[in-house]
Amino acid sequence: MKNKNTIIENATQTILAESKAIANLINFLNDEFENAVKFIHNSKGRVIVTGIGKSANIATKIVATLNSTGTPSIFMHAADAIHGDLGIIQQNDVVICISKSGNTPEIKVLIPLIKNYGNKIIAITGNTQSFLGTNADFVLNSYVEKEACSNNLAPTTSTTAQLVIGDALAVCLLELNNFSSTDFAKYHPGGALGKKLYLRVKDLVNKNERPNVAPNSSIKDVIIEISEKRLGTTAVTQDTKIVGVITDGDLRRMLKNNKDINSLTASDIMSKNPKTIDINAMAIEALETMENNNITQILVVEDSAYIGVVHLHDLLKEGII
Repeated sequence: MKNKNTIIENATQTILAESKAIANLINFLNDEFENAVKFIHNSKGRVIVTGIGKSANIATKIVATLNSTGTPSIFMHAADAIHGDLGIIQQNDVVICISKSGNTPEIKVLIPLIKNYGNKIIAITGNTQSFLGTNADFVLNSYVEKEACSNNLAPTTSTTAQLVIGDALAVCLLELNNFSSTDFAKYHPGGALGKKLYLRVKDLVNKNERPNVAPNSSIKDVIIEISEKRLGTTAVTQDTKIVGVITDGDLRRMLKNNKDINSLTASDIMSKNPKTIDINAMAIEALETMENNNITQILVVEDSAYIGVVHLHDLLKEGII
């Protein structure tokens, strides 16, 4: 069994070899790449991404990335394509074909069929002089000097290069399409990522109690309000407007600094000018405000009127954090 140092060394060399190869891809960016991006952008059809073997696996990831960033895409396995799946390709579709060598038998059969349909082909290949490279309408060079595998056989560096070129295509198209975070949220409604993009303060505040006292409320009333509403705080309002906030911490400091609390009122211990957030703001904005100000609750307002409280725990429950 190899020792730990050898394992770490091998892992290090793999990462360094792949990172060097990826950085070298910059040297292959040219008019072909720019024209390919523009052609996809102006196309009225979808993007069909195809490949075989490990390139097919990369193709499925590129399809997922394109779809999630606003470019409709479909995966077509190169082997299945020549056995009936060519029907996936429609008149205005653009085909991206991925192959390290560009000379695999399936690719050699597939390319003429696609060209007969009149569809444009974008090649992602490490061999620009291959059958694929010389027959494609646009050629994106994914050449790598060698695989990270010590035998220079297992697809490692080459597939990483293909993936990076696919990411570059997707990001360029995203920018051309002015794809915003709002658009992104439409395609990612689930999970923490989606919630960060679409969940608003109003979706949280209505689930909570609405602790509230007047400036002249007694300390006893303040304690009862904070205790019953179980949010660790209460707003102090006058005519629906927030004039202050009292937290558990304020109560502890009051007890420490005052021997006689019977004469005190809410206005005596409240913190003035508390942090607030608009009811229509994004939930992630509430989190950022809390983190920046080292607080665990924030008061919610609508047109300057007090609406309620959002607590850090609300964001935890929603998986925002």
